[in-house]
Amino acid sequence: MTVIVVGAGIAGLACAREILDAGIPVRVIERAPGVGGRLASVRIDGRIADIGAAYVTADDPAFLGRLQSWRIAGLARPWTDSFRGQHGPGPMRWSAPGGLRSLAEDLAGELEITLGAEVTGLPRADAVVLAMPGPEALRIADLAPAREQSWLPSLAVVLTYGKRVWTDFHGAFVNDHPIVATIVDDGDRRGDRAPVLVAHATPEFAPSGDGAKLAAAVGEILGIGETPRVDAFPWPYATPAPGPAGFARAGNVYLCGDAFGKPRVQTAWLSGRAVARSIISER
Repeated sequence: MTVIVVGAGIAGLACAREILDAGIPVRVIERAPGVGGRLASVRIDGRIADIGAAYVTADDPAFLGRLQSWRIAGLARPWTDSFRGQHGPGPMRWSAPGGLRSLAEDLAGELEITLGAEVTGLPRADAVVLAMPGPEALRIADLAPAREQSWLPSLAVVLTYGKRVWTDFHGAFVNDHPIVATIVDDGDRRGDRAPVLVAHATPEFAPSGDGAKLAAAVGEILGIGETPRVDAFPWPYATPAPGPAGFARAGNVYLCGDAFGKPRVQTAWLSGRAVARSIISER
């Protein structure tokens, strides 16, 4: 039996690891130069900043166990359960000292992964897993479940200042703002107290791609007069509308990711593992 997983985000990696652990040959193909998908981290002036998912939460026992394993390995840590603008008590949010991409890189260990390869048609295999947003999967196969997905865009900016001049906070949901959706103190999240903020735009503003205007709005909200260095990163498919849990299947083609449930990292991990177990059961 041969399995090909297209997409090396957490869903694809979780799927491939489960299949490999069952003794089934599996190959992962990723068009980006690195793994992680929206567990995305970049290096700016030698320092890592997260530009995709802001944190990880867990209420599933299996995924919480995975987080605890990463914690023991020094890859993840409980960060905060308090965000400005949240309604009521929040969940514990986990961060990664080496960037959230480091969690994906840990999952990728021992896997056969081809990076920088664009897949434009269905590969030949006994099972093909499309671990990606539905709109991107449609470039490979015309799947009805992929057409049914709805996604919102975002724009992330990494704002690097000369020094920390804002009142300490972990992160903030900027409710009802026309431009800014969230702001995270990346120096607090990373634990190094660097003068770096990461903000995400609202879906309405994101298509403009105007990182400077987003940065200015953050400065107004937090009362920061300094103009920071701005590094902007667009996300055309950032947040899916919640869908039915699990995954979708059409013949030997599977679709998985965080659109299958409440959109978060845990959902993507569970979706990828669910696909893997379905494939394993039919070998």
